[in-house]
Amino acid sequence: MTTGETQVSAASQKMQENLARIEQLSQRLVEALGRRRMPNPSLEGPGVDLYMSTTAAVMKELSDKPAQILEAQVKYWGDAMSHYIQATHALATQGFRPPEDTGPEDKRFSNPLWATHPYFNFVKQQYMIASRAIDEATDALPGLAEKDRKRLKYFTKQLVDMMAPTNFFATNPDALERAIETEGESLVQGLENLVRDVEQNQGDLLVTLADRTAFEVGRNLATTEGKVVYRCRMFELIQYTPKTEKVYRTPLLIFPPWINKFYILDMKEQNSFIRFAVEQGFTVFVVSWKNPDASFADVGFETYIESYLDAIEQVKSETGVAKINAIGYCIAGTTLSLTLALMKKRRDHSINCATFFTTLTDFSDQGEFVSFLQDDFVDGLEVQCRVDGVLSSYFMSRTFSFLRSNDLIWRPAIRSYMMGEAPPAFDLLYWNGDATNLPGKMAMEYLRGLCQQNLFAEDCFTLMGEELKLSDVTVPLMAIACETDHIAPWKASFKGISQMGSKDKEFIMAQSGHIAGIVNPPSKQKYGHYTSSAPIEDADEWLAAAEFHEGTWWPRWAEWLAAQSGREVAARTPGEGGHQILGEAPGSYVRETIVL
Repeated sequence: MTTGETQVSAASQKMQENLARIEQLSQRLVEALGRRRMPNPSLEGPGVDLYMSTTAAVMKELSDKPAQILEAQVKYWGDAMSHYIQATHALATQGFRPPEDTGPEDKRFSNPLWATHPYFNFVKQQYMIASRAIDEATDALPGLAEKDRKRLKYFTKQLVDMMAPTNFFATNPDALERAIETEGESLVQGLENLVRDVEQNQGDLLVTLADRTAFEVGRNLATTEGKVVYRCRMFELIQYTPKTEKVYRTPLLIFPPWINKFYILDMKEQNSFIRFAVEQGFTVFVVSWKNPDASFADVGFETYIESYLDAIEQVKSETGVAKINAIGYCIAGTTLSLTLALMKKRRDHSINCATFFTTLTDFSDQGEFVSFLQDDFVDGLEVQCRVDGVLSSYFMSRTFSFLRSNDLIWRPAIRSYMMGEAPPAFDLLYWNGDATNLPGKMAMEYLRGLCQQNLFAEDCFTLMGEELKLSDVTVPLMAIACETDHIAPWKASFKGISQMGSKDKEFIMAQSGHIAGIVNPPSKQKYGHYTSSAPIEDADEWLAAAEFHEGTWWPRWAEWLAAQSGREVAARTPGEGGHQILGEAPGSYVRETIVL
């Protein structure tokens, strides 16, 4: 047998092995899909009301201005046919070359073949022409309410992004090249990745964004030294070991969001905000929330506020002080605001000052969440919460991912399922995938009372027998919002802070988004921040007067908090104030994974 015949035989053998593996994996995939939860139609797409309002708008446009719709169709067909003629002419006169590509750059089409190969270039250009036509059609449709227009734009964009040629094997040059190079091995590995993701999510599909074996909480994440000094049904309280001989007298209590786990503020040693705060001489406590299961169905906002009050009392007791400082991040900042309003009503002065990270308290602008905050979707969530007892992390992860579908769904899916690549060892993406559930009652109170009705800002939010208003927040405060935050847009955050009754307010706008703008250590010097001498009244005027500063806002915040934290005292060892040591940080609650 010649060398060439041997190589062909070896290649054929490898292909046969890959085909056999594909058959086995296909069977596993079918079995995994069979375990999928019963779909909730209300959570799989827009409700009938959007279809009805859009259809009515189209019919009215057909009746009033039929020529306008016809012109749009003619324009699309004209653009598509014009490009087809250019492509065929280029092939006939220039050989194997496409026409000049003058379209906008799109990182989905970074492979040179999208520009140089006639087939791929033609597919790309036809997709871009169709995308532009659909976008223009939704923009031009009159007679829609603004919310319906935003929802129509959102769902249309999801369909357009889903149909990108990069998402299909036959029209993805990267995937085709990889399959040829690996003799089909990449496709087998991609199928293995797909089966793994479906099996891990009980028959549902969520793309794994980070290597789950690269990190372990307590080993290379959440490693700041400390002790669990209190535990109850709702949370563990961690006190961190001091790193300075002296500390400020007023301790700091951090309330992280319970949509994810607290260690976003204690990632690796190099980017741990908690470690930074300890090193600045603050006695730091953090609440580590319980990951709820169905038995938490009865837990509402009042239970969380009671937990805030409980944690505050535990910190006061452990450190022997009458007042403490507090931080609330995202939804935990919203709840800290409600707690402060309640404490104002009760004449409880236990909070000396507050810091808010990316916090929304005025929900009049629903931003990119408008599609998910209408009754059709929220009603569906309410039904699902009654079934599960909690709002499963699956639905929340999927919702947040679709807000950035190209970055968090399609591109990772292409790498994993078409290219057969392993997910990257990226700590922030690992944390993003380590999601938690929400108690059903609390989730619906939040969605109905705050997000939909905006009661805290526009009227009052009644909790624990008190009518709570945003203006009741009167403690000195600092708020940090993020310039490109799509979850808590900085102007929406600013609007809520501006309505608080505090006379002493500071506002900082950090560069980047909801996570990277907060987890931005001084060592990186990556993102800067803005401060302004303008009053916290009008966001545009504040920004017009703002000054840009290189690097993170962390030292600026530490300086502000130090001024609010009293004199220095001897460093406090966890538990020396009388609390029993229940374990080492990061505790046990943070390690719990509950999949529904």
